[in-house]
Amino acid sequence: MTVRWGIAGPGRIAATMAAEFAHVPDAELVAVGSRSADRAQLFADRYGIPRAFGSYDELFASDVDAIYLATPHAQHTELALAAIAAGKALLVEKSFTATVEDTAAIIDASRTRGVFVMEAMWTRFLPAITHLRGLVASGALGEVRSVYGDLLAFREFDPSDRLFNPALGGGAVLDLGVYVISFAQQFLGTPEVVHAVGGVFPNGVEAEAGILLGWPDGRYSTQAIGFTAPGPGRQVVAGTKGWVEVKPRFHRAEELSVHLLGEPAQELVFPKTGTGYSHELAHVCECLADRLTESPVMPLADTLAVQQVMAEVLSQLGR
Repeated sequence: MTVRWGIAGPGRIAATMAAEFAHVPDAELVAVGSRSADRAQLFADRYGIPRAFGSYDELFASDVDAIYLATPHAQHTELALAAIAAGKALLVEKSFTATVEDTAAIIDASRTRGVFVMEAMWTRFLPAITHLRGLVASGALGEVRSVYGDLLAFREFDPSDRLFNPALGGGAVLDLGVYVISFAQQFLGTPEVVHAVGGVFPNGVEAEAGILLGWPDGRYSTQAIGFTAPGPGRQVVAGTKGWVEVKPRFHRAEELSVHLLGEPAQELVFPKTGTGYSHELAHVCECLADRLTESPVMPLADTLAVQQVMAEVLSQLGR
């Protein structure tokens, strides 16, 4: 089964993703849509895409099977609901939306219509992280008690850039926090305690944050995010029988350092295919071939849980 894909929103992340379809035998990029016919055509010409549409409605009405939704966070809800109404499977760029309410609305529509929808948390599908999940599931690390790390990425403040525009879902939490919170959530579950401290840029959008997540039995995660300073971007998953370092930068991981009690350390390498986004595309194609409406690796319940944690972090930072 070859899945015919369309891209909605020919921006920066869409440009990165477009080249990845060549690495997925069961996927074919056949269309792109934008509110600007000129932008859509320019993107189509650049990446050899057969069809370009000057509206999202035209894209959703076409004969594509799946849509990769690559617009800014704040635009996801309206477009996702329209695509679901048209019966199109969806891969929604993270963060899934800008609010818990919007995330819940998309999930409800997906489940009501029986249409596949998944958040594009590509890190979960990288071979290195798949191997790490296997280690945890096998019991090799014992009980996971903590996950800690950072995703720091220095950026010059530019209020005209989407990264710093609150109306477009900019800020450190939705752009960086989604990675670290989702990473911790997949190994520890959904936290009951959320504490956050940090600072904001002159326009009020969050610049940096330290996040502490807690569970009633004492398990915890500490995470640092921010645009104000560079950092390694690593994660450690620590259990009662050992620990694993996901080497920098963890969100595009290829290397694991495995330390099990009483055993020599293992340095493992798991090369990505392409830039790494191909793995989530392949997973969606597999889910559609199996007629699934949710991913078992990135289920909608996890997306909602992470969105709720981010909302609490934003609230504590004054957003």
